[in-house]
Amino acid sequence: MPQMSQFMSALIASGTILIIILATDIGRRRITTMRMARSVIAVAVVIAIFVESFPTKGNDLSLQLLGVGTGVICGLIAGVLLPAFKDSSSGELYTIGGIGYALVWIVLSSGRIIFAYGAEHWFTMDLVKFSIDYKISGQDTYANAFVFMSLAMVLTRTAVLLVKMRKLKDGDTTGGQSAEPVTSGASV
Repeated sequence: MPQMSQFMSALIASGTILIIILATDIGRRRITTMRMARSVIAVAVVIAIFVESFPTKGNDLSLQLLGVGTGVICGLIAGVLLPAFKDSSSGELYTIGGIGYALVWIVLSSGRIIFAYGAEHWFTMDLVKFSIDYKISGQDTYANAFVFMSLAMVLTRTAVLLVKMRKLKDGDTTGGQSAEPVTSGASV
């Protein structure tokens, strides 16, 4: 079976993660363990399918770590854009994912896909020259950086949600009133 192109891999991986995130987070959604685990499981499956090697020569590791760092920062931004609150009547915890939250995920997913397409069609030779100049061993390093960015983003968003859950559960002093939405789960 022929190997899938970098563009098709990015399209499938980014599309899968985007669909799962948007389907579970947009609108008013109850915070559950399964909801948070579903996103993490999806990214783990994507890694198992699309990460074929772990290059460590030259600056490969640095580029992959840059992907992780970018994912953490974007996950913090996404987490801030996903306010959480406690429903006054049921006591259940909810989030409200709006357009800003969706745009963060859409822009980053689209960016990964556009980069992969450009690497094959628009700036192939420039990317080869860049890779040689900066000692990056090849397309697996770039693919891993983007997949690790997705994983870090999902894990960071999940960590922010866990912090918000804890704050809302510990702050049960509202006397039956709906707590103010918790918009920031981490000091940024």
